[in-house]
Amino acid sequence: MSQRRLILASTSPYRRELLGRLRIAFDARPPGTDESARAGEAPRDTALRLAREKSAALQAADPEAVVIGSDQVAALGELRLGKPGGRDRAIAQLEQASGRTVEFHTAVCVGCAATGRQEAGVDTTRVRFRVLTRSAIERYVDAEQPFDCAGSAKAEALGIALVECIESSDPTALIGLPLILVTTALTAHGFVLP
Repeated sequence: MSQRRLILASTSPYRRELLGRLRIAFDARPPGTDESARAGEAPRDTALRLAREKSAALQAADPEAVVIGSDQVAALGELRLGKPGGRDRAIAQLEQASGRTVEFHTAVCVGCAATGRQEAGVDTTRVRFRVLTRSAIERYVDAEQPFDCAGSAKAEALGIALVECIESSDPTALIGLPLILVTTALTAHGFVLP
């Protein structure tokens, strides 16, 4: 059986880079889904619902393709830490996270409308932040400019200096795409991986 087309339902450069590590040809397309949380929805549930919706949106447009949808929700308890978008919000998020643990719920859904096959899961990464001074936060934010990063800390870069420990079953999940879940799902869809 030949492999189906693979589509990443995302415009995230981080997700594209991660999926590229698997050396499988794919297209990346915007899913066009509303990423708003629903009232009373837990952060983990939001991430999983959005991953499913992103995958489903592009499956409807291309039923023969295998589509990967993914979403990440960073949460400090029930407080969601989205992408800050700018310096002041990034500083505020890191001040809130200082000395505390933030959970990053990274969900993925891999599906194909033609086969009816769908695999979905969530990887939760717990990041314990050091107690951070305002000046340390400002130096980091000015150097890294993590404005497109949920929670304002890029652990794959200079943000690692902000954390005390990271607990995860998949280190790629924190960056935005849990490749262990993805490779398991792609294998189930007939993709040949090393």
